[in-house]
Amino acid sequence: MTEHIEQDGRRPANDGPKAAARNRAALVTAAREVFAEHGLEAPLSAIARRAGVGQGVLYRHFPDRSAAVSAVLEENVRQVEQAAADEDATFDSVLGVLTWHLAESAAFIGLLHADRAGGRSGIRAHALALSERVECALRTHLPPGHRLSAGDDLVLSVAMVSAAVIGPTREEREHRALAAWRLLGVEVGPVRAFGG
Repeated sequence: MTEHIEQDGRRPANDGPKAAARNRAALVTAAREVFAEHGLEAPLSAIARRAGVGQGVLYRHFPDRSAAVSAVLEENVRQVEQAAADEDATFDSVLGVLTWHLAESAAFIGLLHADRAGGRSGIRAHALALSERVECALRTHLPPGHRLSAGDDLVLSVAMVSAAVIGPTREEREHRALAAWRLLGVEVGPVRAFGG
């Protein structure tokens, strides 16, 4: 392990909990990127390298692959909820944030389908709970009488768009997601991360 020394010869101050929060955020961002680029079986060491931390730091935050996957899914949902809580939010603006996350984290769609076949126990239940949170966030802005307001039409539409989000590049996945929304006759606001 390399010890970092400041220019004046002293060790840098230990940031303690601040460093832990910063490292976790960097790991979640790196995991999203690595999984999107290389799939869910990408080496966890690639996530640590992308985040600029050692593998020990990675395993302190995420003891296994499932924990890293769950953290990325949780962050995606949290940002959709934050977008919905914004005072200027509209249904189409929240859909724009959701669509950004679908295109950015497309590898997770394969995870959800694989779990139906019996793989990755525990993640499916967690993903269903997160899906309910996304539905709740979207429903807070769904205008009365909107084409997706009947029954399970909203949930089914999100699932259909999610299934269409495939492709080797983020741009292609976004293009396919927007085409799917368009075919469903649903307008989507700017595709962006919340706060972006």
